[in-house]
Amino acid sequence: MKRSSGARWSATVAVSALSLALITGCAEAGSDDSGDSKGSGSGSSAAAKALSATELKKLIIAEGDVEGYKVEATDASFPKAKSEVKVDKAECEPLAFAMAGLAPGDSSAEASSQATEEKKPSDTASDSLEDLASGEMEDALTDAMSVRMTVVGLSSYEGDGAEKTFKSVSDAVAGCAGGFTVAAQGEEQKLTGIASVKASGTGDESVRFSSTAPTEESGGEPVKVLTEVVRHGGTIATYYSVDLGSMLTGEDPRMPTPVIEAQAAKLK
Repeated sequence: MKRSSGARWSATVAVSALSLALITGCAEAGSDDSGDSKGSGSGSSAAAKALSATELKKLIIAEGDVEGYKVEATDASFPKAKSEVKVDKAECEPLAFAMAGLAPGDSSAEASSQATEEKKPSDTASDSLEDLASGEMEDALTDAMSVRMTVVGLSSYEGDGAEKTFKSVSDAVAGCAGGFTVAAQGEEQKLTGIASVKASGTGDESVRFSSTAPTEESGGEPVKVLTEVVRHGGTIATYYSVDLGSMLTGEDPRMPTPVIEAQAAKLK
C-alpha cells in the first residue's frame, strides 16, 4: 500500500529507514557542551538587505556543485509551506521548520534543494548474491545503503531578522531538549529528544543539533538525524541530513561536510 506524502515526511523527520524511499524513489558530529559556533564572518546583519527568491535560487547548491552528490529539487514528500507543519510547542517551531527545509523564521524569501550521496561500486558489486557468504552479503547490503540525503534550505531576512532567527533556533535547541510533537499532512510524530552537537563553524555563526525518535521501521528503537543552521549575514542556511549508514550500523550520524562547504562557498 502506497504511503501518503505526509506519512513519508513524518517518518523522515522521525529519522527512520523510510528515508530510503526518498533516496531511491525520486564534519563528524561529536558531542559538545554547546553546538553554537562562531564563524569568521563579520557577525552583524543589522543593515542587511534581504535577497530575493530569484537571488536565492542562484545561490543555493545545484547539480555539479558538490562532487559525489546528486543535487535536485526537494522531494515532493517534504512540506512546501510552514502552514503545513504543526508543532505542539511554539518555541520548538524553528527546529521543525529547519528539519523540513523551510525558513526557521519570518523570511522575505526562501529556496531549497536536496543533495543525495552517490555510491561508488564496491569491490563486491560484481559478485552475485549467491556467491557471497552471509556475512559478506550483509556487509554488501550495508555498504549499498550507506548513503546520506540532505535537504538544504536558504532564507533571507531584512535588517537583523537573520540574527533574531538564528537566536530563536539556538534557544530552541536548549529549550526543546525534552522533545516535541510535530505533525504534517495528517501524520504525527513524537521526537523524544533534542541535543546540541558540535557545529561546522561556517558562516558568521552556526548551531547543530540531533533529533531522536523511535519508529515502526526501527522496531521502536530510537534513531537519530542531524540538522545544522548557519547564518551568513542576512541569509540563513539549513541542513537536514539523514545518514542511512548510521541507522544500519548504530554509529553516530555524520553531517555531509562537502555539502555544507559547497553551500558556504556560494554564499561568500
